[in-house]
Amino acid sequence: MARPPVPVEVLHAQFGPTLNRVPSGGWQGRGESKLVKTHCCFCGQQCGIQLKVRDDKVIGFEPWEEFPFNRGKLCPKGVKRYLQGGHPDRLLDPLVRVEGRGFEKIGWDKALEATVAAIRRIQREHGPDAVAMLSGVSLTNEKSYLVGKFARLALGTSELDYNGRLCMVSAGTGNKLAFGIDRAANYWDDILDAEVIFCAGTNVAECSPITTDYIWRARDRGARLIMVDPRVTPLARTCDLHLPVRPGTDSALLTGMLRVLIEEGFVNEAFVQTHTSGWEEARASALALPLDDAARISGVHLEDLRAAARMWGSAKTSFLLHARGIEHHTKGVDNVLACINLVLATGRIGRKGCGYGTITGQGNGQGGREHGHKCDQLPGNRDITNPEHRAYIAGVWGVEESAIPGKGHTAQEIMERIHDGTIKALLSICFNPLVSLPDADFTREALSRLEHYTAIDFFLNETAHHADIVLAGSLHEEEEGTSTSAEGRVIRIRKAVNPPANARTDTSILIDLAQRLGKGQFFEYGTSEDIFEELRVASKGGTADYYGITYERIEREMGVFWPCPEIGHPGTPRLFEDLRFPTSDGKAHFHATPYRPSAEEPDEEFPVILTTGRVVSQYLSGTQTRRIGGLVDLCPEPYVEVHPLMAELCGLRDGAWTKIESRRGSIVLRAKVVTSIRPDTVFIPYHWPGDRSANKLTIRALDPRSKIPEFKRACVRLSPASHEDAPKPA
Repeated sequence: MARPPVPVEVLHAQFGPTLNRVPSGGWQGRGESKLVKTHCCFCGQQCGIQLKVRDDKVIGFEPWEEFPFNRGKLCPKGVKRYLQGGHPDRLLDPLVRVEGRGFEKIGWDKALEATVAAIRRIQREHGPDAVAMLSGVSLTNEKSYLVGKFARLALGTSELDYNGRLCMVSAGTGNKLAFGIDRAANYWDDILDAEVIFCAGTNVAECSPITTDYIWRARDRGARLIMVDPRVTPLARTCDLHLPVRPGTDSALLTGMLRVLIEEGFVNEAFVQTHTSGWEEARASALALPLDDAARISGVHLEDLRAAARMWGSAKTSFLLHARGIEHHTKGVDNVLACINLVLATGRIGRKGCGYGTITGQGNGQGGREHGHKCDQLPGNRDITNPEHRAYIAGVWGVEESAIPGKGHTAQEIMERIHDGTIKALLSICFNPLVSLPDADFTREALSRLEHYTAIDFFLNETAHHADIVLAGSLHEEEEGTSTSAEGRVIRIRKAVNPPANARTDTSILIDLAQRLGKGQFFEYGTSEDIFEELRVASKGGTADYYGITYERIEREMGVFWPCPEIGHPGTPRLFEDLRFPTSDGKAHFHATPYRPSAEEPDEEFPVILTTGRVVSQYLSGTQTRRIGGLVDLCPEPYVEVHPLMAELCGLRDGAWTKIESRRGSIVLRAKVVTSIRPDTVFIPYHWPGDRSANKLTIRALDPRSKIPEFKRACVRLSPASHEDAPKPA
């Protein structure tokens, strides 16, 4: 049974998180070292950075001022990322669980054979889909491609998905429905020429700090800024118009804005008639929603809703950005489509200063959703249910089409199938679902029902506490590869150092497992570039076409924008310049977005809306950032952000312990009483595990199309708590 072999406190003492504050080898001062140009391992901006290396260890960094996206600028996480190198918590050997003693070192042969033996037994007894794989999009494009091929050919399972399911899938689904392609329509330089910038559900300053610089520079040139968020986030403090939307009601607000555009003559009729379809249905949906209802549902004053629509409608150039705030909902895809409707109605797409972007959250959240480790996807962003797509990839892989399994289940659905006993074994890589999936107690119970679990990672994360075998993998800077930024720019990840001690590269681990599973003939790669060369061919002709991109070009040009279908092609920083769209009719598609309620509505028992999100110093489940002392110092623990009116109503004081309860569970955190949040809403950052985990409260409800969980809305109640109720420090 996959329960921790000893109390969690014992595992923390042995494997951390330990707060590292000094670089590998200590503060050695100036000395001989080399600089390796690469990119930050954290968010989807993928800022350029130079790692300073001495004696096969990363000891610091220097700005990479020539890289065009960030020009040397970094956020706090980027500045401190090098402190992962030589970290005392680093896994240096494979581990095996020993009941009552914890995890102990084991040789690679024994660890890999134990994993393979468990997979073979379970698949022999229960079928190939009794084994699932969960992957992460902090992996390079090469490793993402490798994982997809490994799961389908070596494991032979359809049950593969990735943690981008918790991030970008609503954006991707909406983009494909509207535009036929899943990528930001513009590179970020177009922000600089926008007269109006519209940011919906994105705390840009904390989640994508370097994007803030683009917005500031645009504002210096006269741009006006509209922010849609239930909180007055840092960028909203000085914006031209803040719309404090009630969580879960974005489609009502956005559809109301579309109605204003229609009624006040801001629709670009010529563009709509020539280059779009679906307009009549979207128009009828907008006119069916009275503006008073749009304002009431969304919690935004009617005059502000009108002002936002007029500001957007009257601009000559504009740029719309959105992120998880509108996407983490059971109607996340509807919210994305409602945003796109505003862009299409005004015809401002495909030209300088006119665009639309989805702010990718995870490091390779863009490339990771293009090349095959989604349950419904094959490389090149091909559809695994499409016979032509399957046949093409089968040809690249040298197998019969029937050898490729069909569509599997999404990340949360996989956890549901583990919980009900359908899936018996799990292999994960760089994914921490116990912290990052909703309803954490349900996830914990599911993990306890596994017959076998092998985790590949470089730190022992909270989910790996439940593993039978842990395989010591590689950090970002320990393998060559590529990544794809939020702009769609394919960039080079350069190897700076080797994995320490007995740790191995993720690539070598997967290839070794494939060989032991009897499928080594499909994984005969000598280098990461060999994998990329196959990826190029596999992507050729797909919507995410990398065929014209090579390592040499990326090095020479500091990145190449896909689609890039041929070697001589310049790449595509800005999509749709010819106003042709890769859809069935060559047009962009409007969609009706009628408002529908969230999975939970406030009631007498749970009257308060909870929303969750990030802080600038932490990243996702915190596996990496909660181990870096300088980042933890900036935000040592989670908190619950409460408006003074709500605090008074619930008897809470600033800094006092507060109990937050939902239908799934409860946690106790300190209250942070602020005026910068809606009175009916509270906010908790989600980077912490256990008794401090916001995801003990969130709901497992999913968007029906993207299957993204509804992290941004749950119903809770608040009450004072005592010091005795406070969570114990990890």
